[in-house]
Amino acid sequence: MKRYVVCGMSKRALGMFIKPMLETFSSSCQLVGMLDVDARRFEICKEQYPETNGVPEFGPGEFENMVKETRPDAVIVTSRDDTHVTYIVQGLQHDLEVITEKPMATTAADCRRIMDAEKESSGHVNVTFNYRYNPYHMKIKEMIASGKIGRVTSVDLNWYIDTYHGSTYFQRWNRYREHSGGLSIHKSSHHFDLVNWWLDQQPEEIFAYGALNYYGSESVHNPRKEDGRHCSTCDVQLDCPYYMRWNTRSNSASVQDDHIDSDMKRREGYTNYRPDKCVFDSDIAIEDTYTAVVKYDRGALLNYSVNFSLPYEGYRLAVNGTEGRIETMEYHAPSRVPFPTPKQTIDYFPLFGSKETIHVVEREGGHGGGDPVLQEDIFLGEDPKRAYTILSGSKDGALAVAAGEAVWRSVEQKEPVRIEELLAAKKTLK
Repeated sequence: MKRYVVCGMSKRALGMFIKPMLETFSSSCQLVGMLDVDARRFEICKEQYPETNGVPEFGPGEFENMVKETRPDAVIVTSRDDTHVTYIVQGLQHDLEVITEKPMATTAADCRRIMDAEKESSGHVNVTFNYRYNPYHMKIKEMIASGKIGRVTSVDLNWYIDTYHGSTYFQRWNRYREHSGGLSIHKSSHHFDLVNWWLDQQPEEIFAYGALNYYGSESVHNPRKEDGRHCSTCDVQLDCPYYMRWNTRSNSASVQDDHIDSDMKRREGYTNYRPDKCVFDSDIAIEDTYTAVVKYDRGALLNYSVNFSLPYEGYRLAVNGTEGRIETMEYHAPSRVPFPTPKQTIDYFPLFGSKETIHVVEREGGHGGGDPVLQEDIFLGEDPKRAYTILSGSKDGALAVAAGEAVWRSVEQKEPVRIEELLAAKKTLK
């Protein structure tokens, strides 16, 4: 029986880790401790999962006491992004296995701290990059690894976040770079890791442009330049296109999403936490639009863009190689798309031949069916018959964060940024 403690009783903690520990992997996993800044989150956990009623609770400064009293084998980190580094390093100092949500940290410097701590520890870090486990993404990995398109020369990846999902980042703590690293880290680290993994290459240098185009006080959609409003009590709700797109006048709408609950549920009363801040506040200083060019260490180039306020959600991908090309497009959350959407396929174009369309067997579960397979790897160990490594370590986490930091720094500095300079010690990544 492996003993786990959880730092950060977030929605992700409950659904992704605690629920499967209690229901799917209960014969080998035991939750022995919970840590959070807000006692209300413990109450919600117990309401949803009564089996946790006897699990000890700890405050944010009680990590040492928690480890001493509960004697865990592993710590799961699902707290706010900027706190990850603290709990990861403390876990490693106790020689524990550490399982952390992405991003591993919010700065390359904190990633450096984690990797240094891991070198001195008998514990290790796993970063839960669930996009790797999406069946389409696994199939693309297999196609590239098999040499189907030869040596990869370039990748085009355009990611689209719709007005429901995108606006939520600007209603919560994600809007502050000191808490999230900005969206080039909080969200785009997912995308950079996916490309890094597909290519089996490391990003070397990034040049990017970015801007705040949709949110903040200067937005063309701002009905009134006034700070401090909240969606649930705002007197200009009817004039706000973001609010009215996803809410009825009675506030009874329910929207499906992997990441966040529908509007009514998101307003449940956590202490000192409002998930409905106005998306037009003047203190929003992160970007909502990026384009970037990434140079890799073995010659591949990535053209990347992400936009956090679009009519639908999904991505377009093309991978070009010396022997052909792979294309796919995903429409995420079809229930939120205001038009019929085609089923996702993967198109393979050999350099000298006809197109082949590949249909992939889909799976149930969050993140396109990726979450259940990731849970198996975490709680049961990686599939020994899989032909490639998929579970991410601290190096993967650091490269993804550093790429995201390079993006926003390049936007600020108006010049290319080198990954090794952000991570400060390239030799440790080998």
